[in-house]
Formats: sequence, C-alpha cells, structure tokens
Amino acid sequence: MSLDIYQENILDHYEHPQNFGHLKEHDAKAHDSNPLCGDSFDIELKFNGNKVCDVKFSGHGCAISTASASMLTENIKGKTIEDIKKLEKEDVLELLGIKLSHVRIKCAMLPLKIIKLCAYEYMDKHKK
Repeated sequence: MSLDIYQENILDHYEHPQNFGHLKEHDAKAHDSNPLCGDSFDIELKFNGNKVCDVKFSGHGCAISTASASMLTENIKGKTIEDIKKLEKEDVLELLGIKLSHVRIKCAMLPLKIIKLCAYEYMDKHKK
C-alpha cells in the first residue's frame, strides 16, 4: 500500500473510530494516558471464555492514538488472552502502516498497553 492510503486509513479511523463508546457489561476495564500528547483512553473488554467477544474504547487522543485504538479493538475481537499477550509494537506499526517518530510511537502504543492491562486484570480475576 502507498503511504497516502495508510494516511487516509489513519484519518478515517480518527474521524470515524470503530468500537468507540462503552459496553453495557464488561469483564475488564483499564485506563491510561500519555501526558506528552494529552491522549487519555479507557478500554473495556468482554470475554466469552478465554476469547474477546466485544471491546469498546472511550476518551480522547491525537489521530495516531485514536486510529491505533480503533484498529486494535477491531483486531482483537475473537482473539484469546494469549494472543493479546503476544501483541507487540511491530503489530501496531503494521496496522498503522507508516513510520512514526519516537514521540508518536508512544501515542500508537498507548491503546496496546491498555488492552494488555485489561487482559491481565481479567486473568487475575479468573485465576484457577
């Protein structure tokens, strides 16, 4: 894909984010922020067994962090906690499809950090 297409995709996810809002019921919820950019998000996950069956995010952020949250929430539906634990920076960068500066990488990684916090919260609640 060309850089223009990726930039358009990021702007589309920023202007029309997928999974934005709140779940009626959730199994895990986490919050974090990036004080450098002012990004601040909550993410809520609903599980069916060990798999994510629904996810929502709320808050505000720059185009990169909002697009990252939108793309990641779409990406993790149907994934297991183990799949989520394996997600890394490179996976987020591949979804976004553009090179990012050091500062912007923190914006892109914030939603991943929050999703992982949710997964670990859920695991802690359901230890056997």
